[in-house]
Amino acid sequence: MAEIGLGLAALGRPAYINLGRDLPADRSVAAMRARAHEVLDAAYARGVRYLDAARSYGRSEEFLAGWLAARPDVTDVTVGSKWGYTYTANWRLDAEVHEVKDHSVATFDRQLAETRALLGGRLDLYQIHSVTPDSPALADGALHKRLAELGAEGVRIGLSTSGPHQADAIRAALTVRVDGRPLFRAVQATWNPLEPSAGDALAAAHDAGCLVIVKEALANGRLAVDPPAAFAEVDAAPDAVALAAALRQPWADIVLSGASSVTQLDSNLASASVAFESDLRALAEPPADYWRRRSALGWS
Repeated sequence: MAEIGLGLAALGRPAYINLGRDLPADRSVAAMRARAHEVLDAAYARGVRYLDAARSYGRSEEFLAGWLAARPDVTDVTVGSKWGYTYTANWRLDAEVHEVKDHSVATFDRQLAETRALLGGRLDLYQIHSVTPDSPALADGALHKRLAELGAEGVRIGLSTSGPHQADAIRAALTVRVDGRPLFRAVQATWNPLEPSAGDALAAAHDAGCLVIVKEALANGRLAVDPPAAFAEVDAAPDAVALAAALRQPWADIVLSGASSVTQLDSNLASASVAFESDLRALAEPPADYWRRRSALGWS
């Protein structure tokens, strides 16, 4: 069975596209750092061993690096991060643009240096952030060479996907090779009962030996805040039901919790003991509709 990991998107910046965030009124850097460390402490104590950050998640790498430095006893976690988006909101909730996407070699070089400056040798997995089928990252030979060089240093190379054509991006990524060897060894994709369209491609990635990570298992909070009627048939909180649906997928290795408080984390972790027979396939929305609705969510 897959395991729960902790994603830091909701803890590394004051504004995020996520319904039902459980944060204090004070979203200063100091307050968010304290909350991030509190949740990291709780997650580690409860057995969570995969931690997920990104350059665009505000100060998530900084907060994580500080937590690791303060916890020299923590030597058994896997640390993943992502490059390809630059955080531009400058800690403002009302910023017009919160992040800017660029998958060029120059951005990779710059952001890898920034990640290394914070996480140093603790970086285990580095992913291209939010790849779509038209991303130049899928065909850029110079970038592939640079990524392979990082892979040769022992860092697993992966990609995350987004949008209604995730499956196409994943299948294209599986064909990328450098010196005859597959480049990508991890895939992180959105999968939940409302948007399961990448499932077959994720199964193919798993069969190819990739680490498969599920993100947005709660549909950016929709499944927790406004759960479908079918969830009421299961004796568990709606967030736990949604995460349990992802955990039961045979191709999933890690399912991310995006908890922004210890209370939310504990509710999410209860998913490991949720068992149900309900068939949730009828909940699936057309991918284009799902992603159109996601893009309309506000930053809060």
